[in-house]
Amino acid sequence: MASSTISPAYAYTVLYVKDVAQSVAFYAKAFGYSVRRLDESHRWGELESGNTTIAFTPIHQHETDDLTAAVHATRSKHERPPVEVCFVYPDVDAAYKRAVENGAVSVSVPEVKEWGQKVGYVRDMDGIVIRMGSHVKPAKLD
Repeated sequence: MASSTISPAYAYTVLYVKDVAQSVAFYAKAFGYSVRRLDESHRWGELESGNTTIAFTPIHQHETDDLTAAVHATRSKHERPPVEVCFVYPDVDAAYKRAVENGAVSVSVPEVKEWGQKVGYVRDMDGIVIRMGSHVKPAKLD
């Protein structure tokens, strides 16, 4: 069997949102990201986020709706989109406070989980859940 030369790099996470410009501005202010790009049509935006780009596009657009089917937004506060975005911070409490002060909706204040990570949860204006956590310390091998 021949070895494959295909070696993918995880490049983008695309969030489908109601208002691209509003979401880009919110994520920059609430979570501390710099805006890389917001096109003039406000149909595409990107944040500077390291090797993987966080991108935003409208929930409904004919290019993707016609090709891969329509995206469905949640219908009530008792539902959430089938995605969770996770950001790691050295000071989770300060990051959580900043997010809530800048419009994120509090879901759960930061607390240390049984696996040793400090984690808090907020929602954005589209109901997307954002996990704000510390780095997970590697397990010690005996």
